[in-house]
Amino acid sequence: MDFLQPSTWDEALAAKAAHPDAVPIAGGTDVMVELNFDRRRPPALLDLTRVAPLAEWGTDGDLLRVGAGVSYRRIIEELGTALPGLAMASRTVGSPQIRNRGTVGGNLGSASPAGDAHPPLLASGALVELASVRGVRQVPVDGFFLGPKRSALAPDELIAAFLVRPGGAEQFAKVGTRNAMVIAVCSFALSLDPAGRTVGTGIGSAAPTPVRAPDAEEFLAASLDWDGRDPVSLSVAERFGELVSAAASPIDDVRGTAAYRKHALSVLARRTLVWAWKGLA
Repeated sequence: MDFLQPSTWDEALAAKAAHPDAVPIAGGTDVMVELNFDRRRPPALLDLTRVAPLAEWGTDGDLLRVGAGVSYRRIIEELGTALPGLAMASRTVGSPQIRNRGTVGGNLGSASPAGDAHPPLLASGALVELASVRGVRQVPVDGFFLGPKRSALAPDELIAAFLVRPGGAEQFAKVGTRNAMVIAVCSFALSLDPAGRTVGTGIGSAAPTPVRAPDAEEFLAASLDWDGRDPVSLSVAERFGELVSAAASPIDDVRGTAAYRKHALSVLARRTLVWAWKGLA
């Protein structure tokens, strides 16, 4: 196995173009597990830890651009106010050691249906910035996931960053055998934007890919009292939960049944709705 270690972004893109089968590695929290259990044996590893721009974040117009190498710990500590939903999800990822090494870029690269960072990125309408020697393109995150552990990433591309518009009220919740250090049985993220009067949702671990619940979003956006901020009625909350549950297509596996996942998602949707709406008051 070859080990490639570029020190600049241009070198990294050139290395990926020359070795399209090389697997990028930054935190290594997913890749090294696969290597240790001999589930994967790529011809080369592309170490990105020396590429400084990947660990930077800043503004890009009215968007927040976060480098693919920014760790979960830094998202919690440095971006918790701007991206509260993603910070909540980050707190549930692994142990402190994993959060110190793992990155959202790596989570996106794995394209796992159970990735904790995916639902809040879906709910906030994030863009994924992909780069190669051919140029840069931005893909809406709800078009990035193509199937279980399959994404729109081309063989010669690397994930450079994700971009998201901060603001509004966000929530994230997941069901598992414990709060962290566990793969979600299912998870849900919600974003309420009072300025645009829009609703964003993200469902994890309950379909072949992370998915949104567009019917639930449309229903809730039309049902909330954006001006007076009256409390959410029980009927609206229940209907919202039903529509979120209907958007999922889970399976039975060792972590939970499809029926349980659908029920849990309806509960998570109702709870996060109440919490997020109170956050706007």
